[in-house]
Amino acid sequence: MTPLNYSGSGVDIARGDSFASFIARYPSKAVSPAIGGFSGGITFDPTRYREPVLLSTTDGVGTKILVAKKLHRFDTIGIDLVAMSVNDLIVCGAEPMTFLDYIACGRVDEVLLREVIKGVIRGCEMAECTLSGGETAEMPDLYRPDDFDLAGFCVGIVDRADMIPKLTEMKAGDVIFGLPSNGVHSNGLSLARKALPESDLDAWRQLLAPTKIYVQELKSILPGGRILGAAHITGGGLEANFARVIPRGLRALFSWSWQVPEIFDRIQRGGAIDVAEMRRVFNMGIGVALVVRKAEAEAFRSDAALHGIEVLGIGELVDG
Repeated sequence: MTPLNYSGSGVDIARGDSFASFIARYPSKAVSPAIGGFSGGITFDPTRYREPVLLSTTDGVGTKILVAKKLHRFDTIGIDLVAMSVNDLIVCGAEPMTFLDYIACGRVDEVLLREVIKGVIRGCEMAECTLSGGETAEMPDLYRPDDFDLAGFCVGIVDRADMIPKLTEMKAGDVIFGLPSNGVHSNGLSLARKALPESDLDAWRQLLAPTKIYVQELKSILPGGRILGAAHITGGGLEANFARVIPRGLRALFSWSWQVPEIFDRIQRGGAIDVAEMRRVFNMGIGVALVVRKAEAEAFRSDAALHGIEVLGIGELVDG
């Protein structure tokens, strides 16, 4: 009987170690020097906080991976991976601190995975957080050789007094502002892929545009205290995600009058999709929605402009 070994079963330890070494040596301040250890972490100054709260998030990029595979481009989905978690933290007022990635695959393809991890590191740089560790799992019995999936995990910190939403302070008449999206981001791709012709490569390239990271923008405008609530618009669209950050007894009345990116029109026409379904599934051009006191709306708009941040008036809170 020929002796068995791990490599013969489809798992190449040397390939995995080589990829981990590539990450550890990557020239970026966003990469922790502890990469490769059994755990990773960061230092922080606890005196900055009176009552620090740690918040954590996790997410993936879903079938956007299939868009990347169709276009043979893998350098942006890592940005999406980071964005999906750090945006969830920053809309709670939490500063992203440390990020970890998990890559599951049928075979460690170093050329492909290096492109993915470059995007992850770029995303961490944009979010001003640290890639402190991760895992690459080669599982040929679960995945085909060219299959892979991504998951991300992030921890952030916020002073309890600065957490949002502030549900008890919201009132009918408060203004809803939106921060524009980069297009589809990383939700609704299962529908979008079926609606667009396989030959329309321009539209597919628009699908691959990475999810916008809002950390720096929100870190600039949150300290003013004018933002009572913020929602990251992901799966479920604008209305469902926004409902998660407002109190019972109030609802959002959206104008739906802003300029919607062209990719959404192409998806809608390509799949003959009803307007209500489009709004239920996609962000429709709004990546983050904010609640601002009515009396402070114009001051908020001016403050955002001073920071070079585009905000769109997209509705108001009403009773209901």
